[in-house]
Amino acid sequence: MSGYLAGIIAILSINVIFAYGIFLAVASGQLNLGGAGFQAVGAYAAGWLSANLGLPVALTLLAGAVVAGLVGVALAFPILRTRGVYLVLATFAFAEVVAGLILNTDALGGAMGMSVPGYVEWQVPMIGAVVVALLVFYLMTTRFGLTMRAIHDDEDVSDLMGVSIRNVKVAAFGVGAALAGLSGAFYAHNFGYIEAQGFNAMVSIYVLLYVLLGGTQTAWGPLVGAAFFTLLPEILREVLPAAKEVVVTLFGGVPDGSRPDESWRFVILGVLAVAFMAIRPEGLITRTMVERLSFRRRTAPGMKEATE
Repeated sequence: MSGYLAGIIAILSINVIFAYGIFLAVASGQLNLGGAGFQAVGAYAAGWLSANLGLPVALTLLAGAVVAGLVGVALAFPILRTRGVYLVLATFAFAEVVAGLILNTDALGGAMGMSVPGYVEWQVPMIGAVVVALLVFYLMTTRFGLTMRAIHDDEDVSDLMGVSIRNVKVAAFGVGAALAGLSGAFYAHNFGYIEAQGFNAMVSIYVLLYVLLGGTQTAWGPLVGAAFFTLLPEILREVLPAAKEVVVTLFGGVPDGSRPDESWRFVILGVLAVAFMAIRPEGLITRTMVERLSFRRRTAPGMKEATE
């Protein structure tokens, strides 16, 4: 396998884990715009333990998830006192605080960043993404997952039914933070180098878009959203030069041999994001769509036997 393809699979796997971390908070009615902060906590926890204590990768990956999860639980109690846009701003502020602390901490490399000695091939984050996806799919079928869905759909009714909304939200926020930290630990060990600038506000915005545009009603949403918006820019990288040649051929002129500007990939991505929000505000994958497809699969064998 080429290095380029291996890199794409690794990035996709990390983004899938990251998206599921944000999904758990959103599924319980919390818009978390601090994803980059939790990912940075997991990445630097794993990187520091690997660089300074020489711990094996398996332990540093686990440590990255645990540290980020504990930070998420500790942060959830004060943050969950806020609602709506104030919750979004509070989580965003947390990510900025984390970036500022890293930049001003010499033990973490400061603005120069940190080298991470432990390295993992693309297979490791890919296996991690599969395990996390299966875990979240299972979690959403449990009583805890059903409770999260109920809180997301109608918090007042859930409260009247005796649901401990605060505990559920804290647990969802903490587990989501742990998964975001795990994605950061995989990032650190796959790239071998981390810096605070790599966990900026745009990272938090992108991963939240993966979840919101993919769909928050089922566990399929983050998977589809992360895959679509991770792979599309790479597909456009190859498609745009061919499209340029077609346009030049159709409308005349001499191709200059240069590739289209890289910014056009993100222009197209932005246009598609706006279009999806306008056409399918509930996301690409909805609960109704999944139930309809499942019903068709269940009824198809029965219909076939009846016709025979």
